[in-house]
Amino acid sequence: MMKLSLNQTVVTEFILEGFSEHPSLRLFLTGFFLSFYMMALMGNIVIIALVTFSTGLHKPMYFFLGNLATIDILCTSSVIPKALIGLLSEENTISFKGCMAQLFFLAWSASSELVLLTVMAYDRYVAICFPLHYSSRMSPQLCGALAMGVWSISAVNASVHTGLMARLSFCGPKVITHFFCEIPPLLLLSCSPTYVNNVMTLLGDAFFGGINFVLTTLSYGCIIASILRMRSAEGKKKAFSTCSSHLIVVSVYYSSMFSAYISPASTYSPERSKVSSVLYSVLSPALNPLIYTLRNKDVKIALGRILASFSH
Repeated sequence: MMKLSLNQTVVTEFILEGFSEHPSLRLFLTGFFLSFYMMALMGNIVIIALVTFSTGLHKPMYFFLGNLATIDILCTSSVIPKALIGLLSEENTISFKGCMAQLFFLAWSASSELVLLTVMAYDRYVAICFPLHYSSRMSPQLCGALAMGVWSISAVNASVHTGLMARLSFCGPKVITHFFCEIPPLLLLSCSPTYVNNVMTLLGDAFFGGINFVLTTLSYGCIIASILRMRSAEGKKKAFSTCSSHLIVVSVYYSSMFSAYISPASTYSPERSKVSSVLYSVLSPALNPLIYTLRNKDVKIALGRILASFSH
């Protein structure tokens, strides 16, 4: 749908290409997205409930895990419902305002997760490298301030990118070569200069992708060095088990994010971006609760107590 303004047609809605180029996979993809969406919702709601109501999980590590679960729900809910509608309908359209809203919530959740993973790496660094000072260093006040910082900084980032995108003119074509609204394919559709958008996108990638990756890597470098200095094999095993789940989540998330976003808009590849986006917006939110539940003794104990109380 377009409207006429100053002798120029202006796009008021977009068409999401989705997976229309693979009609034979429609049924499989519908089942895949729906299954993993339900897994993500149920798994992360369980994590939030466990962290909230289990006194044994009232620790900084699990406080941040609850925030991660909230971010994962926000991320997957901003993408999958619309993707499912596209798979079940002949033409998948999204209004300009709806597209901007989806862009905002996706940018907010994606950047929040990158910063939060850095905070969680720092938490593990303090726990393993300074165990005697852990309680005093990771006080409830500091944890609350760090969480607020994660959400606030990322909200500002999302607002900047969404505001810059909203000021652009889109005169057609209006087909977004993706299953949701994201920055690279939208910039390719703009008929007005995108220089500022490209600069801010690169700065955002440098900060949220680059700097957080370096800080996370430094934290784990110190953690591994500290573990190797331990004399007890049991101590090494216990120390590694406290950070192995987070390390797996970091590896999966950064791999997909770098593949999807750390490249100039001019080299944007729709197929590669779709596959990478499925990893961080569908698979990662669904698998994170399983990774933390299956590999974490405290979470398994808390889950066992909750299930036992229900059975009684």
